[in-house]
Amino acid sequence: MNKITPFLWFDGNAAEAIAFYQSVFPASKVLSTMPGPDGTIMGATFELEGQRFMALNGGPHYKFTPAISMFVNCKTQAEVDDLWGKLGDGGRKDRCGWLQDRFGLSWQIIPSVLPTLLGNADREGAERAMQAMLGMGKIDIAALERAFAGA
Repeated sequence: MNKITPFLWFDGNAAEAIAFYQSVFPASKVLSTMPGPDGTIMGATFELEGQRFMALNGGPHYKFTPAISMFVNCKTQAEVDDLWGKLGDGGRKDRCGWLQDRFGLSWQIIPSVLPTLLGNADREGAERAMQAMLGMGKIDIAALERAFAGA
C-alpha cells in the first residue's frame, strides 16, 4: 500500500465515480470494495494509472473544492484534448488547464511542456508563455510554444 493515498468522499455515488474514472483512464482497476448496509458499495480502493485512491460514500456532509486537485501530466496535445473532453463532460471547465468533473473533483490537465517553458532560463519567453496560459481554458501546446518563441 502507498504511504499516502488520496481519500475521496462521495455522497452515495462512489461506485458511479469509480466506473467513470475507469472509463477515462485505461490503466485502472478496483482493488477492493466494502459493502454498505443496503448492498451498495460503501467504500472502495482503486487505482488510476498506478495511483491508488480510496473512496467512501460518506454522505452530503463534505464537498470537493478546487483547493485539492488531481494533477495529470500529459505528454501530447491529443492526451490533453482527450482528458479535457472526458473529465470535463458534465462538469465545469475552468482556466489554465483546470476543470471540475461531474462529481465536483478538480483536475489539472497539464502538458509536460508547460512547467518546462515556465521554468526556462529565457525569462521573457517564459513570461510570454505564462501570459498565453493565463488566457486559456484547455492548454494548447502549440500556442504556448508560439508565445514562448515570441511568434
